[in-house]
Amino acid sequence: MAKFFVIEGPDGSGKTTQARLAADALTRSGVHVRELSFPRYGTAGASLVSLYLGGGLGGSPEDTGAYAASAFFACDRYVSYRTEWHDDYNRPDGVILACRYTSANAVHQLSKLSRDEWDGFLDWLWDFEYVKLGIPQPDKVFYLDMPPELSSQMTTLRSKQTGQSRDIHELDFEYIKSCRDAALYAAKRFEWHIIPAYEYADNYKLSIRSREDTHADIMAAISRFGG
Repeated sequence: MAKFFVIEGPDGSGKTTQARLAADALTRSGVHVRELSFPRYGTAGASLVSLYLGGGLGGSPEDTGAYAASAFFACDRYVSYRTEWHDDYNRPDGVILACRYTSANAVHQLSKLSRDEWDGFLDWLWDFEYVKLGIPQPDKVFYLDMPPELSSQMTTLRSKQTGQSRDIHELDFEYIKSCRDAALYAAKRFEWHIIPAYEYADNYKLSIRSREDTHADIMAAISRFGG
C-alpha cells in the first residue's frame, strides 16, 4: 500500500498551499504522488456537502446534526476512493497526500456536540468511514494549528481577494472557536502531528507563519513517518 498522509487544519491555515508544496517536493525526489482535496466541489459525490456548506440546509452549522453532516462528507470520500484513487492507494511505492479527510469531520462536527458525547462520536466516525465504508485510514495526520481569531482573519481576507463567499463554517466565529477545541482533543486522542501555522511577531502581534517554515516542518514529518 502507498503511504497515506493528510494535511488538516482550520480554514485559512494554508492547507491547500502546503499540500501543493509537499506534493511538488516529493515528486521532485522521484516519489509517485497522488494528490487529493476534499470536499470535491462540483462533483456528484459532494452535492450534499455543497448544499450544506452553502446554507441550503440552514444558515448555521448547528442546523445540521453532526452525524448527518459527517455522512455527507464521508460519502464524498467514498465515491472518490472507488472511482479515482483506489489503484494509486494500492501502489507499494507511492504516496497519497490529502488536503482534509476524515479528520475534518472530527474537527468540524465534533464541535457541535457536548463534551460527554465526543468519544462516542469519534468511535462512530472511525468505524463508519474506515470499517463500514471501507475507505483507507491514513498513516498520519499533520494538523496545522491556528488560533481562531487568525483563522477568521485569513478567511475574510481570502474572500475579499477572490470574491468567493465564506461558507457557513467560516462565517460563525463561535463555531470556529469550538472547532479548535475539538481539533486539539482529536489530535491528542489519535496522535496527530501538530505543526503551528502561526507565530507572534516582535510586537506580539499574531500572524500567519511563513509558508517556507511550515513546509519545512511538514517535509521533516513526512520523512519521519516514512514518506
